[in-house]
Formats: sequence, C-alpha cells, structure tokens
Amino acid sequence: MQKSLKLKSITVTAIMGAIGFILMVLEFPLPFIIPPFIKFDFSELPAIVTAFALGPIHGIAVCFIKNLLHLFITTSAGVGELSNFILGAVFVGAAGFIYKYKKTRTGALIGSLVGAVLMALLSVVTNYFVVYPAFVELYGMPMPVIIDMYKALIPASDTLFKSLVIFNLPFNFAKGIIDAVICFVIYKKLSPILK
Repeated sequence: MQKSLKLKSITVTAIMGAIGFILMVLEFPLPFIIPPFIKFDFSELPAIVTAFALGPIHGIAVCFIKNLLHLFITTSAGVGELSNFILGAVFVGAAGFIYKYKKTRTGALIGSLVGAVLMALLSVVTNYFVVYPAFVELYGMPMPVIIDMYKALIPASDTLFKSLVIFNLPFNFAKGIIDAVICFVIYKKLSPILK
C-alpha cells in the first residue's frame, strides 16, 4: 500500500512537471507593461497545485522537472531556467510548507502570499547579481541597452536596480498571485485525483 502511494505521488509529480513544461513553452510577452524579453507563463500553476496536494518537496520537484525539460529548447543558455527554478521553488516551497502545517483555505492563502512576496523580492536579487550579468557576459549585450528597454516604458527606471524594483518585483508578485488564484479555483476538483 505504501509503495503504491509513493509510486503514485512520483507519477503525479512527473506528469505535473510535464504540464508545467508545456505551460512554460506557451509563454507570451506583455508589451507596454514590461520589456518584451520578459515573458509571462502559467508554469508555476501545476507546481503550486502539487505542493498543496502532495507537499512542498513535490512542488519543488515539479519546478525542477519543467526547467530540466526546458533546457532542451532553451534560448538563454540555461540562465533563464536556473532563475525560473529558483524563483518557482521559493514560491511553491513557501506556499506548500505553510499549507502543510495549516491545511485550510487561510493557510493556502497565507502560504501563497508569503511565497509570492518571497519570489518577488528574490527576483530583484537574482536578476541583479546573476541573471542580467550572465546575459551581458554570454550574449555581449551591454547593460545600458537592457536598461534602455526599461526606460522606454518608464523613464525613471534609469538603473538596473530601479528597473528591477519598478518592473520585475511587481511582475513576479502578480505572477505568483495569478497562479495562486487559479489554483484556488481548480484545486478542489483536482486534489482527489492527485492524492
């Protein structure tokens, strides 16, 4: 009985990782809101659903699987996937951990909010110190060119840090909240199947 439950949870995690990968591929830009090289997707949705249903480790595993699969079609030399994994793992890990100890709608809501805030704050740090410097190094795109893409939308974003705080921080927070809201809508119907 225990082995079959473990096998089922591994299978569900793998399937949700594959669904996350498909949703990651279906990314789309949000012109006039954020520079076009940053795209929106719903790929954290299967991860947060899995984190609530099976626990935070399974949710993080979904983030890992979708990014591992995405490496085969990457256009970012793996930098985008690394960033996506770190941010997604923090989001679903925090949400799933809080929900694990407070299995109520309030627990899920608090977990989602904490996860979204942590993901948004961490996005500023990882982009500032890792992602953007890596893109400059790997692709030879000067930092002023990147900052100019932000400035074209809001002229006050004249440094990388300001750009990340003005754009990336709220973008990542909104992304987490949107995935959490959709999760709240579909979770009750999916949880019996996943468990």
